[in-house]
Amino acid sequence: MKITQKELQHVAHLARLTLSDEELVAMRGQLDNILSYIDKLGELDTSGIKPTTHVFSVNNAFREDKVTESLPRDKSLANAPQHNGESFQVPKII
Repeated sequence: MKITQKELQHVAHLARLTLSDEELVAMRGQLDNILSYIDKLGELDTSGIKPTTHVFSVNNAFREDKVTESLPRDKSLANAPQHNGESFQVPKII
C-alpha cells in the first residue's frame, strides 16, 4: 500500500471527515489505486513535451477601449420597473 492508515486518518481529519473503520479500509484501497495510477503516469517520457494548461491555445478577446456616447438616461430608465428619474431603484438588501 502506498498510503498508511495514519496518513489516511490525517487526510480525513484535514478534510473534516468522520469515517468508520469500513470506510477507512475502502478509502485506503481507492487512494492506493489513484496513487498507483499517478506513479504509472510518472513513468512516461515527457522530456520533449512542452508544459501546457489547456489543450487548445487560449487567448483573451480584448478590444481597444474607445470613448463613445453613452445611452441617454431617459432611454436607459425607460424599461426599469422602478426609477426616480435619475437612477434605478432596487429593494434594499442588508
